[in-house]
Amino acid sequence: MKSATKHKQGSSRKLQEIIQRNRQSGAGGVYSVCSAHPAVIEAAVHQAIEDEAILCVESTSSQVNQDGGYTGQAPQAFADFVRSTASTADLEMDNVVLGGDHLGPYPWRNQASSVAMAKAATLVRACVLAGYQKIHLDASMACADDAQNPLDARVIAQRAAVLAEAAEAAFAELPPGSDPPVYVIGTEVPIPGGETVEGAPPAVTTNEHVQQTLEDFRSSFAERKLSTAWERVIGLVVQPGVEFGDDVVFPYDREKARLLSSALPKDLAIVYEAHSTDYQSGKALREMVEDHFAVLKVGPWLTFAFREAIFALSAIERELLDGNQATRLSQVRQALDHAMLRKPDYWKSYYHGDETQLRLSRAFSYSDRCRYYWPEPEVQAEVARLLANLENQSLPATLISQFFSLQYEAYRAGSLPAHARELVQHHVRAVLKVYAEACGFSR
Repeated sequence: MKSATKHKQGSSRKLQEIIQRNRQSGAGGVYSVCSAHPAVIEAAVHQAIEDEAILCVESTSSQVNQDGGYTGQAPQAFADFVRSTASTADLEMDNVVLGGDHLGPYPWRNQASSVAMAKAATLVRACVLAGYQKIHLDASMACADDAQNPLDARVIAQRAAVLAEAAEAAFAELPPGSDPPVYVIGTEVPIPGGETVEGAPPAVTTNEHVQQTLEDFRSSFAERKLSTAWERVIGLVVQPGVEFGDDVVFPYDREKARLLSSALPKDLAIVYEAHSTDYQSGKALREMVEDHFAVLKVGPWLTFAFREAIFALSAIERELLDGNQATRLSQVRQALDHAMLRKPDYWKSYYHGDETQLRLSRAFSYSDRCRYYWPEPEVQAEVARLLANLENQSLPATLISQFFSLQYEAYRAGSLPAHARELVQHHVRAVLKVYAEACGFSR
């Protein structure tokens, strides 16, 4: 019998308790880290320890799947990586929630629906067996042989129920006492990786759509005798009117989304899950939590912050070591841009303009499509060279002030050493703290 490494119980129960508390009072939420970058995961682990909070980490169906995804990892490998990072830092496993984001046919949507759905079911099964507890069922995309695009909402719900059935079957194979999976559903689901167009803010989901979606999913689960699984549905993905693009962020407007708070059913302990919340202000995120958008997804902002820190270190490296004949300076930005030009599939449909604009977007866009290229060997080698060049350097306070203004005060206060790796971690955690405070975690 195939099974996941047994972990301590309680993490999904803690998540459900947060959901229930938010439904009752509008207080407290949880943010979910949607990233596979090691520096981001490490920062998130340490933030959770400081806040004495649960850590929710999710991989998308494109990042991690049975074929490896763009990270080269299957679900078990990703789960082992997150748990190892948490264990090294002494974060208890019962405070770690693993999630699968956009689990469905998206990576295989160019194939026939029967083939794509079979592969999606295999992915869901692998996630549950690896110990993923939070399963976002996303069958909202049309496949190659679908006559309708976008799909009919009822078809989306029926396909999601097929995937829930696969998840429940896999859960039955886990050791007794394992946490059962909890589910997130929806039909108005942003595409994995973010939007490809800019313009006006996205339209807020209507109350009528919420009611119809819940009914479609409820009946689809019932048709497959999944009433127990239905009771573990904790989140509904809707559009609260937030999004970001190349150089624009659409902020949360709670007046436009206010009616959604009253649309949640009283007979189901469910909240809204908000995608694409990156770059929102702390005030906006707090308002979202109060309005029952209690699950806040964040990803690109974290790797955006990592990129900012690496570029800042590159600038410090040049100021300190340029002209030093014994040291070869790193070429991180050049290697990153070379990798993006060599493999343009992850960014070419997102960025537009002349060559100057494309060059700027590849490096600095809010969409942060360069996050797909950090695992490239040539990029990893240059990042390693950068950190090695600075490892034994005493970084001057004046350069920290110049290139790490957010970290300068912490350094002056004695709470942050002048070390390159710590500066990167602190910069990423500055974003996580915004979410921790909005969710009521930060102390």
